[in-house]
Amino acid sequence: ILDDGGDLTHWIYKKYPNLFGKLKGIVEESVTGIYRLYQLSKASKLCVPAMNVNDSVTKQKFDNLYCCKESILDGLKRTTDVMLGGKQVVVCGYGEVGKGCCAALKGLGAVIYVTEVDPICALQACMDGLRVITLREVIRHTDMVITCTGNKNVITREHFNRMRSGCVVCNMGHSNTEIDLASLRTTELKWHRVRPHVDHIIWPDGKQVVLLAEGRLLNLSCSTVPSFVLSVTAVTQALALIELYNAPAGRYKQGVYLLPKKMDEYVAGLHLPIFDAHLTDLTDEQAQYLGISKHGPFKPNYYRY
Repeated sequence: ILDDGGDLTHWIYKKYPNLFGKLKGIVEESVTGIYRLYQLSKASKLCVPAMNVNDSVTKQKFDNLYCCKESILDGLKRTTDVMLGGKQVVVCGYGEVGKGCCAALKGLGAVIYVTEVDPICALQACMDGLRVITLREVIRHTDMVITCTGNKNVITREHFNRMRSGCVVCNMGHSNTEIDLASLRTTELKWHRVRPHVDHIIWPDGKQVVLLAEGRLLNLSCSTVPSFVLSVTAVTQALALIELYNAPAGRYKQGVYLLPKKMDEYVAGLHLPIFDAHLTDLTDEQAQYLGISKHGPFKPNYYRY
C-alpha cells in the first residue's frame, strides 16, 4: 500500500482485512497516517510491516518545511491577495510545517503568534522570536489563523464566535479535521462563495470570516507543489516500496520502521547535481577518526538535522 494520510490502509483494514495476508507492507508519508499506524501497532492490529516515510529527513525537511515555506504564501496570495506586512497571524503548531509557515510570514513582516502543546517546539518558537500563546487568549485580535497540527478541532465554534470580522482561516495540516466545520453548518450562519476556494461565513450581526478551501490543505487546494519537492518525496517513497518488497524474510516484522539512513542520504545525493553542488570526500584518516564509512551513512539515527 502506498498511502498518504492512512485512508487507504484504514479502508482495507475495515472492508477487506483478508488482503493483508497478501501484502508485503505499507508505505506512509503523512503525519496523520503515521499516528494511525503507530496506534494500530500499539494495539497489535498492524498485520504487516510499515515504512514511516514522513519522518525520513528528506521528506520532512523538503515537503514539510521548505515546500510549506513557499506554498503558504502562494496559497494566501492566490485566494485573498491579502497584504501580509503588519498582519497579526496565529500559527497553530510549530512542527516542520509550522516552522516553514512562520519563517515565510515573518519575512514579509507579519506579527506572529504560535500555539503549541509540545514544550520543546514551544521553546524553539520562543528562541525564534515568536510569542507562544493560547488561541483563546489572542483570537479576538488576530487577522489570520493557520492550522498546522495534524490534530482535530483545533479551531472550534467558540473561537469562530470570538474572531474579528475579516479574519482569514486556513489549514496547512494534512487533514480537514483541524477546523470544526460541522459547527459552522447551521441555519444561523450564511455561506457565500466569493471565488473558488474562498467562502465568506456571515454571522447574524454581519460579521464575516473568510474560510479558505473549506478547511482542506491549502497548498494542495489553492497552490501548487513544486516538481522538485515531488521528486524528492516520490523517490523516497519509491525506495521505501523497493526496500519492503525486496527485503529478505524476517528483516521487517509487524511494526513501523524508518527508511534506512543510507537511503535518505542517497535521495539527497540524487538531487544535489541540480544545484551544481560538490560534496567533500572524507580521507581514510578522517573516516577512521569519526568511526564511519567514507561512503556513509554520515550521521547516526538519533541525529537531529
